[in-house]
Amino acid sequence: MIVAARSTRRRTRGNRSARKGAFRIGAGLVWRALAVFLVMLVAYQLWLLSQVLWYNWFNPGSSRFMEDRLVAMREVDPDAGLQHRWVPYERISPNLKRAIVAAEDSRFLDHDGFDWDAMQRAYERNLARGRIVAGGSTISQQLAKNLFLSSRRTPWRKLQEAAITVMLEAVMDKRRILEIYLNVIEWGNGIFGAEAAANHYFHVGADRLGPQQAAKLAAMVPNPRYYDRHRMAMPLNRKTAIILGRMPLVDVP
Repeated sequence: MIVAARSTRRRTRGNRSARKGAFRIGAGLVWRALAVFLVMLVAYQLWLLSQVLWYNWFNPGSSRFMEDRLVAMREVDPDAGLQHRWVPYERISPNLKRAIVAAEDSRFLDHDGFDWDAMQRAYERNLARGRIVAGGSTISQQLAKNLFLSSRRTPWRKLQEAAITVMLEAVMDKRRILEIYLNVIEWGNGIFGAEAAANHYFHVGADRLGPQQAAKLAAMVPNPRYYDRHRMAMPLNRKTAIILGRMPLVDVP
């Protein structure tokens, strides 16, 4: 009986040691996996920062959103292409610059990438309506999303958008941010950038847009493909008039 009891205690101690050993191995694997994830995350952020630094001096030939739209268009028409032509900041009408800032981000020159008051107002409007009717994103946030991120709405994407926005604001001045934004945003089905939009809708260059034309283009930004097909829609005309009235009140780089 004594021998059996000792044997049982030895087995119990052995089982406990085995469990502790397995726990240590499992914990070690978890920590290694976490370390690998953190290294990959930091490497990805550094790659994004290098891209932002590059775009401060060199013009992006495309954007993530443009690439996604081209893929979607070619699923319908394999021969589809984008209309896009880069133009420098000085060759974009001041009317369009004022219209975009008035419509999208009236405090563009004053904030550090995030307009907290606008975000609070958007949250309150969405809460009152029970659905998303306003975003509160700044031009810098929209540029971060368009340049680098997919269109899928996830918590991770919002966090990454915020990180890229900080990078853009740290590396670029407001003039460069607005220049890139005006050259990469969508203005219709396959229409990207101010030059393509001005030519598509008004048959002029981006430098020749008048106040009314600029205000209408700015009013189209939230839903450009729809307004490309419904150019005389009443909501579009109303918003155009509102933007036209706000344009003299905003400053641009």
